[in-house]
Amino acid sequence: MGFFGFLKKRKFYLHLVVAIGLSIILLFAVLKSLDVFTRHGDVYLVPNFEGQTLGRLTENNYDEYFTFKIIDSLYDPLREKGSVVLQNPKPGSKVKQGRHVYLTTVAELPEKVVMPNLKHLSLRQALVTLQSVGLEVDELSYMQYFARNAVVDQLFNGEPIEPDTEIVKGSSIELVLGKGETLTKASLPMLIGLTQQEAKASIHYNSLNVGQEYFQESFDPIHSRVYKTDPPVLSKGLLDLGAKVNLWYRSDEFFNFDEYIKQFEIDSLKSDTIVVNRYLIEDE
Repeated sequence: MGFFGFLKKRKFYLHLVVAIGLSIILLFAVLKSLDVFTRHGDVYLVPNFEGQTLGRLTENNYDEYFTFKIIDSLYDPLREKGSVVLQNPKPGSKVKQGRHVYLTTVAELPEKVVMPNLKHLSLRQALVTLQSVGLEVDELSYMQYFARNAVVDQLFNGEPIEPDTEIVKGSSIELVLGKGETLTKASLPMLIGLTQQEAKASIHYNSLNVGQEYFQESFDPIHSRVYKTDPPVLSKGLLDLGAKVNLWYRSDEFFNFDEYIKQFEIDSLKSDTIVVNRYLIEDE
């Protein structure tokens, strides 16, 4: 009998069929066990956990479907301590059971930062430094000092605050600045269409202070934008250093700021033309 003689035997084919059958059964069993282990097909929509504490999530048995991990916290006195502020995956995401959900919650205690040394820095440098450490500018005040817009002192709640002092993040610092040796005035920047944060920054960078603020609609940090100032933005007069600028806001959801700003640009060009013509007439 030759080498391939076994191919003519019936027993060979019987064993082959049995082997193939066992292989199929084994493969099916492996795939089925993988389905069970990985919960294949069991997909859940991630709910919106914002505003809920980890304790409430556990009470509502969400921990049976998701594994929660707190990765960060921030202080917000307007929100409940320990409540969720941000989550990843986002609400509505499709995930498998047991998926990690990473949470950012409201801190129990306010975060603190170290007060930097701003003395002898320029106003611009001081503003950038405060922003980088998470502190706000309360007010700019001016005194007789030879270097204009150089920081003479830094105050917190009306009292001097020393460098390296721990202070709650988001606190407001008053800067005492020099007037300079010559009489200097400040110009009012274009503020129309800016958000509250942008307007305050622009005002401070121009050596001015924020005065009263008025909101025609309810305050919305995203949509509230400046639509009126006092003094008016088109006024050509210069202001004293540290002068206050009153601001009025409207929501860009109800007010067309694009058309409004275009009209301001047209009025500004007209105003500049009138001034130039007046000077030409006076020269004649």
